Amino acid sequence: MSTLFVFDAPYSGAFQTLSDPPLQPDEVRIQTLYSGISAGTELTYWRGTNPYLTRRWDADRRLFVESAEPSFSYPVLNLGYEEVGQVVEVGTAVSDIQVGAHLFGTWGHRTHHVAKVDYARPRLMPAGLDPLCGIFSHLGAIALNGVHDAAIRLGDTVAIFGLGALGQIVALTAKRSGAKVIAVDLLDSRLEMAQRLGADVVLNAGQGSAAEAIKDLTGGLGADVCIEVSGSTIALNEAIRAAAYSARVVAMGFFQGEAKGLTLGAEFHHNRINLVCSQISGVSPELSYRWTKLRLWQSAIRLQADGVLDLRALITHRAPFADAESMYRLIDERPNEVLLAVLEFGGV
Repeated sequence: MSTLFVFDAPYSGAFQTLSDPPLQPDEVRIQTLYSGISAGTELTYWRGTNPYLTRRWDADRRLFVESAEPSFSYPVLNLGYEEVGQVVEVGTAVSDIQVGAHLFGTWGHRTHHVAKVDYARPRLMPAGLDPLCGIFSHLGAIALNGVHDAAIRLGDTVAIFGLGALGQIVALTAKRSGAKVIAVDLLDSRLEMAQRLGADVVLNAGQGSAAEAIKDLTGGLGADVCIEVSGSTIALNEAIRAAAYSARVVAMGFFQGEAKGLTLGAEFHHNRINLVCSQISGVSPELSYRWTKLRLWQSAIRLQADGVLDLRALITHRAPFADAESMYRLIDERPNEVLLAVLEFGGV
């Protein structure tokens, strides 16, 4: 038997018990070791603000439409996309994956998962890498995708607005790309983390205009690239204000509701700002011949194995799987205390 954590209503979690299916010859059974909690997408399901809960996504037209039957309803089952586990059983036709192997992937907050060998094989963890690093496969891929969309050039000044776990990875990845990084947030603790990870300048957005400070730091030019990772339209507006003439602003946050505080008739209009949306369901079309979602996931793991990124310091909270609902409540009610939370399932 395996156990799955779901949202059975807004602000409410529950566990479901599932029967373990017999293993097919080309499958492996995985016991989950760790599962990261998304403080972005998953919180929109927790709070009931996700558009899939109120409208239907027309995949053919790529359009949300009003419907009496939205795409998702409670219980929400598709939670958790930052998992790492250990193979505990292999099918009779599987010869190249051994029991005990670690792999990363997306299978939700559940104790066990069965995967086809074709899914498991390209997601094997590198030998010697701490299995905990596997939870960054998806979050790291989102960050890497955003940095690709930013088209950072060596020597650019890049301003990152929002230093949650994803923003921290974006800032670190931008730094590794050869940029001078200005990190902006409201919380001193997150600014201190960004500075420890290599940000060149940190600015508290609650202590005056970050955009005006960035203009001053760049001799009036503005940032070559601004990346918004907070999901706040107020932060997006400040990122637009901070950008140089005809510069690029990448919107990575998952905005909820209407765009309060976004004044498109001001700097956006007068400075010909290029506003780009970055979202992990797809890569930039110009990169799609080389980069895929799988390559992004693999790269997020490889960069850790190669020592380019060490992201484990971002984990501020770890809790047993049984305490999943309490962890969501903590993230929702006291978000300033949590940078990244991980559910632990125990080893084998």
